[in-house]
Amino acid sequence: MEGSELKVGVIIQARMGSSRLPGKVLRTIHSKTLLEHVLFRLEHLINPATIVVATTELDKDDAVEALCAKGNVECFRGSEENVLQRYYLCARHYDFSHIIRLTADNPFTDIRELDRLIDFHLTNGNDFSHSFASLPIGMGAEIFTFQALEDSYQNGHEAHHIEHVDEYMLENPERFKTGELTVTGDKNNPDVRLTIDTEDDYKQACYIVENASNDFVSTEEAVRLCMQFA
Repeated sequence: MEGSELKVGVIIQARMGSSRLPGKVLRTIHSKTLLEHVLFRLEHLINPATIVVATTELDKDDAVEALCAKGNVECFRGSEENVLQRYYLCARHYDFSHIIRLTADNPFTDIRELDRLIDFHLTNGNDFSHSFASLPIGMGAEIFTFQALEDSYQNGHEAHHIEHVDEYMLENPERFKTGELTVTGDKNNPDVRLTIDTEDDYKQACYIVENASNDFVSTEEAVRLCMQFA
């Protein structure tokens, strides 16, 4: 926001009601829940950011709020189905000028590249920036301005716009200055899948964490262990 104080927020969407793998965000992977793995990795973020878990108002997501309270993490509750609204109201509540969108089913987000993405986004004055094209599935991230989110909320009325926060931005590139962070070397593996949607994904994540050299699993090591598991 030009003329306003810069306030970057990380909003992690998390809910117990996954259709393919119910309750996955609180499943344990080697002593931490899936959501706790995401929060743990964010402790290594260099850029200053306020972290908020955005869950639903449903009773079953009281468990998500309880985990946040235990870990002294901000928690915002909103619509289950209208995820775009949940993000918009959360960002407005915390007065974020830029929002990083993460999901609780990606325990291996590349934090080093997330820091690069934030710098890239702010330096170039983008409305929307992402690192999905180069990194393995589940390791990339996106950041957008509050104005871009508000524009999406006001104008994105299709079902897929409401369910997926970034869809309106991706479908209307003429409305948003968009940037794509390029990642090179061994990290450039966009065909490798490291998100958790299925039971097999969960087993793979457990294998990676249990066989990694340390708790802060690097992208390169996660890719290597993923290949071993396969």
